[in-house]
Amino acid sequence: MLQTGIFGGTFNPVHNGHVELARRLLAVARLDEIWFVVSPQNPFKRALHLLDDNMRLEMVRLALENESRMTACDYEFGMPRPSYMWHTLQAMARDYPDRRFTLLIGADNWARFDEWFAARDILANYPVVVYPREGTALDATTLPAGVTLADTGLVPGSSTEVRRLIAEGEPFSHLVPPRVAEFIDAHGLYR
Repeated sequence: MLQTGIFGGTFNPVHNGHVELARRLLAVARLDEIWFVVSPQNPFKRALHLLDDNMRLEMVRLALENESRMTACDYEFGMPRPSYMWHTLQAMARDYPDRRFTLLIGADNWARFDEWFAARDILANYPVVVYPREGTALDATTLPAGVTLADTGLVPGSSTEVRRLIAEGEPFSHLVPPRVAEFIDAHGLYR
């Protein structure tokens, strides 16, 4: 059975930190692959202005084109909005019985995991791997069964920072994969 990590996010836009973090998670969480599940609408980010779903998905595809164990995934595009991870995991488990799914989330999301829809059901049915995030302290000894803290170290990068730099006309290409920078420039995104 393939061990598949689910790395959900709006990826608005995907940046180098996302890709580097996934590389580290593949190793430390002993995963065969990671699916970057592009979320059409995160329940916690309803006010955030998101770029078109397909444009965000295309940027993730471009970012991962040389990463054989990572895949851009549009699975949530056909699901009701907002996107609830419990529904996504349940549907994926049904549609891909050859895979065992592990949820990958940042410590900032873990800090409010009890607010997630069906949080207890997720914990009862799927392993969760939490990675460190700057500004969020986490004590691994307090984690419940089935939840582990990944020793990835802090990985820099922020979609908010990328958008800010672009909007201010500042250089940003050092923060995103080259093909993503080309796509953003070619389409005049985030200006």
